[in-house]
Amino acid sequence: MGTHRRPKPPSRARIATLGMAAGAVSLLPTQSQAAPQPTVDEVRQQVEDLYEEATAPTEEYNRISAEGKKLQREADRAQDSLARKQQEVNELREAIGPLAAAQYRSGGIDPSVQLFLSGNPDDYLEQAEMLDRTSNRQADALGAMQATQRELTQERQVAQERLKDLEETRAKAAAKKDEVQAKLTKARKLLNSLTAAQRARMAADQERDDTAAGVSDSTATYNGPSSGRAKAALDFAYAQLGKPYEWGSTGPNSYDCSGLVGASWRTAGVSLPRTVKEMYDAGRKVAKSDLQPGDIIYWYNDNQHNGMYVGNGKAIHAPRTGKNIEIVPLDSMPFFAASRP
Repeated sequence: MGTHRRPKPPSRARIATLGMAAGAVSLLPTQSQAAPQPTVDEVRQQVEDLYEEATAPTEEYNRISAEGKKLQREADRAQDSLARKQQEVNELREAIGPLAAAQYRSGGIDPSVQLFLSGNPDDYLEQAEMLDRTSNRQADALGAMQATQRELTQERQVAQERLKDLEETRAKAAAKKDEVQAKLTKARKLLNSLTAAQRARMAADQERDDTAAGVSDSTATYNGPSSGRAKAALDFAYAQLGKPYEWGSTGPNSYDCSGLVGASWRTAGVSLPRTVKEMYDAGRKVAKSDLQPGDIIYWYNDNQHNGMYVGNGKAIHAPRTGKNIEIVPLDSMPFFAASRP
């Protein structure tokens, strides 16, 4: 009976190699494995950052839009003036026709020949006088038409330049609008990526933070110490409490930050520029220690965000997308400066 040889057991190294090979499929990443979902706090911070990044292009959009409205008014005036000038040229051209015909009838023959042919010197003198008057009127009419034609050419050039500027401004505004919309769309997608429970928690956290900060978004009536125009502006601002922030909006159903400030003071009979930066540049600066209700508050810097001081260390403002017009402590954001319309 021959001996039966047992197979040689695999070495430890080979066992390890086979084991790694067998487990390789489960250890390698697959396309079906999604990236880890951000936490509620991470989403909240990312959304806040996107809203913050949208403020600068929003104000730039406001500036460009205001410039576009001005150019549109100028272009409309230029077009109206062109139409009037063209009508003047047409009327002068029509008036010259009869004058030219009269000159032809009276002056087709040399005056000395007319005198020779005329049996009556009085008839010649009468014709000569009429010829002189006709020539003068025609010269005046021609001069007036030429001057008006020159004005028409110049104004047509101005109108074309205004329309070109308007077209360029509209293109810039559209680009800024796209920039803002892209950030807001990204923020909405982040929010939509959360579950209903996560969104509820995020809203609760926001409400808790607002309460801790003394934020108020309930409808109220201003009853502070201001009077006159400042009181009228604050009465209007308070009537907007709870209305939503909307970028680029000046009311009446929603506002952005400078839109609320401008609309409030406009109600009081004061016309302010459109953007935060323009309001800052145009306003008379006041120290923080000298603040009066109605003064415009600038937070962060001179071109990012503003609101209105209401007294007692608080301000009213339109905060950002997703929030409503509210009253906040003056120092809930970094105070930069204040101005008085």
